[in-house]
Amino acid sequence: MRSQDITDLLLVAAIWGSSFIFITLAVPDFGPFPLMALRTGIGFLVLLPILFWRHAMPDLVRNWKAIFTLGVINAAIPFTLLAYAAYVIPAGVLSILNAATPLWGAVFAALWLKDILPIWRIAGLIIGFCGIVLLVWDELQINTLLNTGLALAAGLAAPLSYGFSATFTKRYLMGVRTTAISTGALLSASLVLLPLAVWTWPEGSITQRAWGSMLMLGVLCTGMTYIIFYRLVLSAGPAKASTVTLLIPLFGVLWGWMWLSEEVT
Repeated sequence: MRSQDITDLLLVAAIWGSSFIFITLAVPDFGPFPLMALRTGIGFLVLLPILFWRHAMPDLVRNWKAIFTLGVINAAIPFTLLAYAAYVIPAGVLSILNAATPLWGAVFAALWLKDILPIWRIAGLIIGFCGIVLLVWDELQINTLLNTGLALAAGLAAPLSYGFSATFTKRYLMGVRTTAISTGALLSASLVLLPLAVWTWPEGSITQRAWGSMLMLGVLCTGMTYIIFYRLVLSAGPAKASTVTLLIPLFGVLWGWMWLSEEVT
């Protein structure tokens, strides 16, 4: 990986490391569909001026079918699955489930793109995943986790969707400007989630903390980060880019210690 790729990887991990905290704080008030519809919608509005500024609209129009599909499989579906799982599964455990993304990314890249990783890299992915399990071992209660039912299934399905979408991007959107990809993907995710958000909009009041967490998800963790992530996918490849999920829990623990005074065991 180039030095720029490593910088992008660390930056995305640092920002997305805070996303599980924001989801955990906001989803009880909003619910999964409204929260993620607002997240993707705000992210789209953040990127829209950049799309016009960089004259990337022609790329979006020419590749709208692939970009629309990407928005569904890389935003609408996994975002909602993780939000639903956050109802009952702690953020640390979710980070373990999400850390399976590079493993799935390597599988899809090998099957679809014939991009087979060397044995030492596969071993590195497995060792990294085991490290994440160790990092949040105190929160990992297997019996309780198995009893969460659909929430566990949702948490397991999200990284599969992420892993597939990274390979999909490499297969169908090579050469397309990342501004067009990220803006169009968030637009399509917003359109898909909007009817579900309206249908399930919460009847009770929403706290200021939940609104603030939602805005951080939309502006910082989605709009500003999506361009960097897709640039990383197209530059370093889907298998390498997806290893960002191995770094996310590390930053999640760091932010929890700094912002929430959580104990680091």
